[in-house]
Amino acid sequence: MYCRIPFDRNKGGGACLTVNDNTAVKIENVSKKYCKSLKKSMFYGMKDIAMNAFGLSSRSERLRKGEFWAVNNISLEIAKGETLGIIGPNGAGKTTLLKMLNGIFWPDKGRITIKGKVGALIEVGAGFHPLLTGRENIYINAAILGMTKKEVDRQFDSIVGFADIGDFLDAPVKHYSSGMFVRLGFAIAVHCDPDVLLIDEILAVGDLGFRVKCYNKIVEIAKNCAIIMVTHDMSTMARISSRTLVMNNGTALFSGVPDIAIQHYSSIFQKEKTVVSPGGISLIEFTVDAKTENGHFAITSGAPMNISLKFFSEYNNDYITLILAFVHSSGEFVAEYNSWLNKEELKLPKGNHTLHLALEPLHLNTGIYHLSLVITTKNRMGHLLVIDRLLSLFVNGERFGNAPYQINGVVNHIPQEEY
Repeated sequence: MYCRIPFDRNKGGGACLTVNDNTAVKIENVSKKYCKSLKKSMFYGMKDIAMNAFGLSSRSERLRKGEFWAVNNISLEIAKGETLGIIGPNGAGKTTLLKMLNGIFWPDKGRITIKGKVGALIEVGAGFHPLLTGRENIYINAAILGMTKKEVDRQFDSIVGFADIGDFLDAPVKHYSSGMFVRLGFAIAVHCDPDVLLIDEILAVGDLGFRVKCYNKIVEIAKNCAIIMVTHDMSTMARISSRTLVMNNGTALFSGVPDIAIQHYSSIFQKEKTVVSPGGISLIEFTVDAKTENGHFAITSGAPMNISLKFFSEYNNDYITLILAFVHSSGEFVAEYNSWLNKEELKLPKGNHTLHLALEPLHLNTGIYHLSLVITTKNRMGHLLVIDRLLSLFVNGERFGNAPYQINGVVNHIPQEEY
């Protein structure tokens, strides 16, 4: 059993916590603070060392001038066989939490207990010596992860085969691309037979073939391993994670099933709509044929949608193009209605007008979407009205494909004659 207990500055240390047989990671009220000023950070660090040396409390639970909580009071238990996805905006504290789990940083408050061996892939090139070859770095990095030379010798061919870095095995790793770093680092991490595997968005730099290989390996080792993965890829997280933690500003907003977690993640990005009307067109009112839930219009995936728009135009517009864009809360553009592509000839002469828009069944993944309204001239070059985030739409259901928009179709299977 391997147990990592953070040093308690006020008590001078601690004993190993009791962990259930199937619990691989136990996080108890963990917090980590940083200082915005480098000079103050160095001063505070020297002061804390001096106070601890004389047996005095450094009061690490309190914030001093310029300090902030990067991670604040996080508690979790992750069992073997469980994959925890951690999501949140940049600066939420996700990577800091992972680095504390890997022992790179110590918490200022709380305890972390880990049962077993940890494999980590947090930063590209971490643990590699740039002047040594890939072959030499395999032995060094594997030793850091707790593997003996005999174990590395036995797994060496498998590591090299998984990394697939070809003739670069005996080249200095300073000549490696970021993708090659990831290949080698991931190959070593999964071959050390970890009880806990930490992954921080690092697979995003790998090519498609390698990512597929990694996802399959994650599924394979997840049976006997606790996996904690930080990602901004909602579809990957929804497929692989059995549980999801949503973080923002260092705190935990939600921990539970992925589809509900995505809704909490999406709510972080809510903001007021922006209206730009250079063409003298004003939106007076709009109505949506949908119920409301928590401030969002809500529909079920696969249902149609009807929208009515009331405009006032100061000028005669002989031909306009009406565009309604669907943008996922993560910022991904997923679908649009375009009157020009639908061969709709729309006019907005001077005065008041109402447009009724009937949309076909929307096969969107579960989540929150923002709808933006754009009205352009006939050639679609001149913008007459732009409303960013006209409305917020919550799509519920059980759809979780790789892309937010799912296209329905029919497959006609014709069996071949037996010869």
